[in-house]
Amino acid sequence: MKQLGILDAAFINLEQTNTPQHVGGMGIYDPSTAPGGFVRFKDVIAGFERRLGSMPLFRTRLVEVPGGLDRPYWVKDANFDVEFHLRHIALPEPGDWRQLCIQVARLHSRPLDMSRPLWEAYIIEGLDNIPNLPNGCFAVYTKMHHSLVDGAGGSSFMAALHDLVADPGDMDEADTEPRLVDTEPAMAELLTKASVNSVKNALQLARGTLRTTGELGKYARAIMREEIPAPDVSAPKTILNKSVGPHRVFDAAEFPLEGFKDIKNAAGVTINDVALGVVGGALARYLEAKGELPEEGSLAAALPLNMRTRRSMTDDNNQVGSVFASLHSDIKDPLQRLAAVKESTAEAKISGESSPMVDAMMLAGVLSPAITKTLAGLWSRNELSRFIPMNVSTCISNVAGPDFPLYCAGAKMVDYFGLGVLTPGMGIFHLVFSYSGKVTLSVLADRDIIPDPEFYHDCLVAAYEELYAAAVLDAQGRSSKAVAAKAKIISPRRKRAADSTAPKPKARTKAKAKTKTKVKAKAKAKAKAKAKKASGAAKSAAAKRKLPAAGRKQAAKTAKVASAPAKRKAAAKSKAPVKRKAVASAAKAKAKAKAKAKVKAAPNRPKVKRRAAAKARPKLKA
Repeated sequence: MKQLGILDAAFINLEQTNTPQHVGGMGIYDPSTAPGGFVRFKDVIAGFERRLGSMPLFRTRLVEVPGGLDRPYWVKDANFDVEFHLRHIALPEPGDWRQLCIQVARLHSRPLDMSRPLWEAYIIEGLDNIPNLPNGCFAVYTKMHHSLVDGAGGSSFMAALHDLVADPGDMDEADTEPRLVDTEPAMAELLTKASVNSVKNALQLARGTLRTTGELGKYARAIMREEIPAPDVSAPKTILNKSVGPHRVFDAAEFPLEGFKDIKNAAGVTINDVALGVVGGALARYLEAKGELPEEGSLAAALPLNMRTRRSMTDDNNQVGSVFASLHSDIKDPLQRLAAVKESTAEAKISGESSPMVDAMMLAGVLSPAITKTLAGLWSRNELSRFIPMNVSTCISNVAGPDFPLYCAGAKMVDYFGLGVLTPGMGIFHLVFSYSGKVTLSVLADRDIIPDPEFYHDCLVAAYEELYAAAVLDAQGRSSKAVAAKAKIISPRRKRAADSTAPKPKARTKAKAKTKTKVKAKAKAKAKAKAKKASGAAKSAAAKRKLPAAGRKQAAKTAKVASAPAKRKAAAKSKAPVKRKAVASAAKAKAKAKAKAKVKAAPNRPKVKRRAAAKARPKLKA
């Protein structure tokens, strides 16, 4: 039994219905490399079971302290069943890239079962209509709670679950030793440990508060002396900063790693800067097409930092910090924007690593779960993130994967895409992953904030192609057709709309404008016709007044003669209804007379019997 670290406990305490704290990944595999050319579901199960023997953390479940008085514990589950965590599903028709993205988004939006080991995996079949994939490919989507792994830890987990060759043979035999399990701790034991830890935690909190206060003072003095740059808190608020709901969308774009390196070498930047430049350009394109691009200021992004390389190693599963940088989305020129991103990321790392706020997430783990969970719920329900002065539009995480192929149950991994976590007030997450000569840029977003992820995918591809064509020039210093052709993404996972520069709602707006102009034109034509009639009537009246008395009499006679036929017609019309009424009344009279004659011809019935029958009938109550 092991107690969670401070940062690990922070992700447990921040778990909410609309913002579950798990990360995920999806790999696509080619079964043709497996022995026999195909993979069975039980082969995947056997591979997972064999690998999890050396990773006991993924066989542990969470045990919380009663009342939330202390951080929870990891306990090795005696009832661990790998088949509960591995599910086998298939895509609905038509089984294309869009269907795969929808399925992954639905799976990622569901919170994990907190009473079991905090991970799940889904084997997804039916990818036959995704272009540029080998026949018979399948996908494996995994999700793990952030308390188990961070970005770097997730990459290690992915590598541990894969083989380096298609057929490992007897290299990694299943662990035949019995797996150790923990006994369930009693409530008295947990409460006793909580009472002891409460004193330790209070002392740690006091020391941490004093240390943080001193570090904040040093940080402020360094900024005043201009030794380190001040953080930029002037980012504008956009539609990306709306409250986050429970539903998600997912999409991803794939780029050649060689293309990223070409831009890096030409502009003198890093691969991470290139990724930020592409994201900044894509967000600017998307917001501009929606009419939501801020007139002033640039969008800001959160950049996770791997603190393992900056501090001493600890036993915590999460060793991550975060800094903020400007994407310079207000700069139109892609090369100027990339140069500005290089400066802002360098300043953010210097400023962020010197600031104690890089560990702001730890505050959610220092306090007891009873306090932190209550505050997190109030923050999420009341949308308090809208009052934060610094508006972070997105989080961009860059994870470097292996530059060699990996295999799962003998099937070669073709692609890998990562999925992150959304937080209140930040509705889109980007994860950049490099693997075997490719760079995938995955997008996870709130469904109400990014309702058209396929259009945003096109914005990402267009931003990359524009940046590549501007950065990589020919010998004469010009962007040639060959360079522009090389920038094109040759093998997309789904077909991109040809020269799509605006979303569909814009086309509907144009159609509405056309109908409005037609209606206005018709109204103007009617008004002109009425004006002509009125002017003609006025002219005839004026002409009549100008005539002498004899002329007026003659005009009246001609008017009477002209109106005589019309009067006769009107009289005929008015008489017609009268005639029809008379005929109808005569027909009714005849019908009545016939009815009376029949009654007289009928034999007389005794009136007494009819009266008695009437009295015998039951009366209806009101």
